[in-house]
Amino acid sequence: MDIDHGSYPFVTSSNTTLGGVASGSGFGVKHVDYILGVIKAYTTRVGAGPFPTELANATGKRLAERGHEFGSVTQRPRRCGWLDVPILRRNININNLSALSLVKLDVMDGLEEICICTHYRYQDKLLAEPPQDSQMFMHCEPVYETLPGWSEQTSGVSTFDALPDNAKRYIARVESLAGVPIHMISTGPDREETIILKNPLEVC
Repeated sequence: MDIDHGSYPFVTSSNTTLGGVASGSGFGVKHVDYILGVIKAYTTRVGAGPFPTELANATGKRLAERGHEFGSVTQRPRRCGWLDVPILRRNININNLSALSLVKLDVMDGLEEICICTHYRYQDKLLAEPPQDSQMFMHCEPVYETLPGWSEQTSGVSTFDALPDNAKRYIARVESLAGVPIHMISTGPDREETIILKNPLEVC
């Protein structure tokens, strides 16, 4: 949604990247030595624009309901889809992310299968990151990798060892595809419902 690096014209009116922090706060970027990116276990989008992994079906509706994906003012449901690794890669590169915090893992509870978009296919080309051209982006097809889901409840789990095995495999695969480590995992909206694999304050 970044005005410079997003899928123009379907963007917001400001810089939502790390660069926006520096320009908005006056805090120089050379003083930033650790950058934690927060991502959901699935992908959402507000408003119009390209969204290759969008689930316009019962699964997408389920993610929206379980994840409370509704506009805070309008209460309109956000568009929901499978995790989009090409978009994640773009964000990691633009923001120079050190690590990730994976939130809303509990929203995935009960799904028999979970898909991860690893690449896009555009005509006869395989793309690892989204194209800059929005019209081209609109015609990209997601290339999925399918993982087994889990029936156990992860909501409120506060230790990694207590997670279902398939949830651990999902987390490990996301970490592998992203190319940066996952340092935190959220299993619910409360502060206590957080698994800290590596404390960001200790890393700094």
